[in-house]
Amino acid sequence: MTEENAQQSWSTPEESLSDSAPGSLEMDAAAASTAEPEAPLFQNYEVEIPPVRIPHLGHVLLLGVFLTLGLICAALLSRLALHMHWFGVTTLRAAVEDIHYELGSEAILYLFALGACLFLFPLVWEKRFFAGVQWNGDTAVRLRWQLVGAAFGCLLLAAVSSAFFAGPKDAPIDKIIRAPGAAWWLFAFGVSFAPFFEELAFRGFLLPAVCTAFDWFGEKIAHQPRLPLGENGHPQWTPAAMIAGSLAVSVPFAAMHAEQTGHAIGPLLLLGGVSLVLCAVRLKTKSLAASVLVHAVYNFVLFTIMLAGTKGFQHMQQ
Repeated sequence: MTEENAQQSWSTPEESLSDSAPGSLEMDAAAASTAEPEAPLFQNYEVEIPPVRIPHLGHVLLLGVFLTLGLICAALLSRLALHMHWFGVTTLRAAVEDIHYELGSEAILYLFALGACLFLFPLVWEKRFFAGVQWNGDTAVRLRWQLVGAAFGCLLLAAVSSAFFAGPKDAPIDKIIRAPGAAWWLFAFGVSFAPFFEELAFRGFLLPAVCTAFDWFGEKIAHQPRLPLGENGHPQWTPAAMIAGSLAVSVPFAAMHAEQTGHAIGPLLLLGGVSLVLCAVRLKTKSLAASVLVHAVYNFVLFTIMLAGTKGFQHMQQ
């Protein structure tokens, strides 16, 4: 091998690069810059989780647990009161027909459940309890006269019901309010505690939960996207869901009062109709306070008519 050949075979990398075609390095750099980057072996995919629609059926079950615990608490306190012969009651049978035990047990049940709700649900929902059940008291105040009109619409239903269906004779509730002062206690309870807690359970929890469940099944079956949350993060429902939810809620609402009215068909139909009106008010106004107001005014007018017609419930104390 000659000295010239040896020098060519052992040329340095710099010399080899300098011998390459002009502009080849620039083309290689440009190609490298425009080439798509190689996808990493593991990628982080962000899955958007839709917000929870509240209250749902799970929250209704939790409310049921609170009510059950409240019922146990009320039973224990009633037993204690019975043992101490409060209000002159000495037997369990007498306690069932005593207005103090009847309303006292209900009040304890409601207050226990409400206290548990006020403590736990804000932690679960991450918002205030009354915001979660869509209380919206300002709406009820703004629409107060329309809501009073809805209450008188319920009274019209009561008049039609009494015209076509005879009222029950000697219903269980009649036995309770015959005691002196019992009707007045029932009057006070019926326009305060009862409307608030019944609306909270049926229109605050159960109605939204059933509407949401109805739409959820429809979305899964038809593979349709869910409706977005509305104002203040509250769920929105299809018309079909609102109709189905109102019917489903009105059945247990009427059944809850069936024993008090002796299971008479007229009062049951009336209670179902009143419940449908209350559901419509709750869904239309998006305000639980609105349905509470309608319920309270309806009960107040009913008791007032009875009060005026009986000269202060005197017939109940005979």
